[in-house]
Amino acid sequence: MLSLAITSSVGFYPTSDSTAATKKKLSSFRRMVRNFSRVDTNYIEPQKFNFTVMLQNTISFEGYTLRTNDNHKVVLAPKPSYKLGPYFGWRFIFLGYTIDLKHLKSEAREALDFSLYAPQVGLDIFFRKSGKNYLINRVDYGNRFIEKAMKSYSFNGFETSESGINAYYIFNHSKFSYPAAYSQSTIQRRSAGSALAGISYSKHKLNMDWDKFHNLMDDVAGSGTAQEVSDTTMHFTKIDYSDISIGGGYAYNWVFAHNWLFDLSLQLALGYKQLSGKENDFFRNFNFKNIMLDGVARVGLVWNNMRWYSGASAVFHSYNYHKSNFSANTMFGNVYIYAGYNFGLKKQYRKKR
Repeated sequence: MLSLAITSSVGFYPTSDSTAATKKKLSSFRRMVRNFSRVDTNYIEPQKFNFTVMLQNTISFEGYTLRTNDNHKVVLAPKPSYKLGPYFGWRFIFLGYTIDLKHLKSEAREALDFSLYAPQVGLDIFFRKSGKNYLINRVDYGNRFIEKAMKSYSFNGFETSESGINAYYIFNHSKFSYPAAYSQSTIQRRSAGSALAGISYSKHKLNMDWDKFHNLMDDVAGSGTAQEVSDTTMHFTKIDYSDISIGGGYAYNWVFAHNWLFDLSLQLALGYKQLSGKENDFFRNFNFKNIMLDGVARVGLVWNNMRWYSGASAVFHSYNYHKSNFSANTMFGNVYIYAGYNFGLKKQYRKKR
């Protein structure tokens, strides 16, 4: 006993006083974390189950609007993709597998979309790389015949890719719940809204082959049409830039009936566009003309009685790029339609027998 006490005194084993101090610090830290995560149960009902299974249909959209220096406009968009598959969830973690119903026998477009909806913060991670299976959605060359003739034609001279991360903070997280609208891990019981603030970083690549576009115009609308109505000296447009943005917005959960919720959210950001290869000269090349407006919009409708849930939601991103001779608007997003079942009651909600 004596030797043990001596060993403890020289620091090989913690004393009772140091152990108590450590426990007190850990307890204070846990209390701080709980207070930070605490919600007002008059507004938000916590999830009572640990696990969920869900079937989800994901519909992906993309659209690119290109404008030239003579104010001509071309809108390109691929056909929407439809993915269906099961998901399994444990608390905040969801794992699933989906099948692209539009590309069962052909190569699908590469895409990754991940969103995390925690009480205080949110996170979006995305990566998209296009193929060449675009359709001409609309053209504006001041000629109704050309616009009608080219609509819905396939065009393989356009390629894009986007990747990025978007993080934001939810100020009124004690009364407003993003998870209630988009991850079904809580239930919003009374209407509430919250201001949002965030930061994002993304990279964009765009490659437009104008020679192919002008050749298609001649094939569809008649030989010589491109020379007559457009600038055929423009052969290619290649853009490779990064986007650093900071901004904010507002989101509102409207509880219009028992177990029903409608959410609408909009975030706007000032994004600085930096051409690739010039990142090391950011301050030297800084130009206020490179600051442009970007945005993220979300909308969701959900029915949730804690055991069963179903609904639909959508998330869309928009990025703008402008130069004196060319501008582009990029918009992409997903629509989710889902239904699921929660099970595995959490320990604190089990009835004592």
